[in-house]
Amino acid sequence: LENLRQQGQFDRSDLPFLEAVAELITLSIDNVRLSQELQATLAFKEANRLKEELISTLAHEMRTPLTSIKGYSTALLMEEVEFSQATQREFLQIIDEECDVLQDLIHDMLESSIIDAGLLKLEFQPTQLPRLARAAVEDLMHQTAKHRFAVDFPPGFPIVDADPQRISQVLRNLVDNAIKYSPEGGLIVVRGEVEPEEVIVSVADQGLGIAPEHLNRLFEKYFRIETGLVRHVVGSGLGLPIAHTIIESHKGRIWAESRLGEGTVLYFSLPLRSPGRDLTDEADE
Repeated sequence: LENLRQQGQFDRSDLPFLEAVAELITLSIDNVRLSQELQATLAFKEANRLKEELISTLAHEMRTPLTSIKGYSTALLMEEVEFSQATQREFLQIIDEECDVLQDLIHDMLESSIIDAGLLKLEFQPTQLPRLARAAVEDLMHQTAKHRFAVDFPPGFPIVDADPQRISQVLRNLVDNAIKYSPEGGLIVVRGEVEPEEVIVSVADQGLGIAPEHLNRLFEKYFRIETGLVRHVVGSGLGLPIAHTIIESHKGRIWAESRLGEGTVLYFSLPLRSPGRDLTDEADE
């Protein structure tokens, strides 16, 4: 075409060639359009598949706590059986714990829906990460008497600009994940580090570890790892994806390191506050 144009003009003898070129261009445009339509169709089908998977997962995960709640509450209502006060208290404790499981499942589902709709809102304020970490650990310790915990932050840990409620949610999700995938008696350590431009918080467990090919999938929705543990791991598969979105919305990073047989460490970072506003967590010195 360029050679023909440089000769000055096209004549009628060039018409078949130009028509062939036009057909090729049209075909290329159609191919691009069809490719885009195919991608949109595949994305729609994938969204539907994930939706169906979510419903199936939640239905499965809710069945166990609902069965326990129904069974123990029915037993307590039986007039022909007199349970001791200690037994009644044990049954009520189990019912309370199973209600917490249901509440967490429903909460994760709602949070995921909010994020998918682009409605996640953050309220930034000066935030003390050591205090949030200790609160998250203390809150989750009642779920297990078979794990040990440690919280390790250096004195004078910097205050960061963050949404404390959302960062607490991230910490709870990471610690809860460590509890679920750690063996009985395992130590879970929440640690803070200070880098020149960011702070890093890590949650380490002594679980079975994660295969390299699964590390990059940890933050995908509904992804679950077969642990090999005897007990069933209850959860929606949404906790880590939610944490991922929250941290990225803070301009931070979140990642995992693991080796099979050596446990897993989940990390997240948050940027330090701007110069001139750098404060330290004096309350924790």
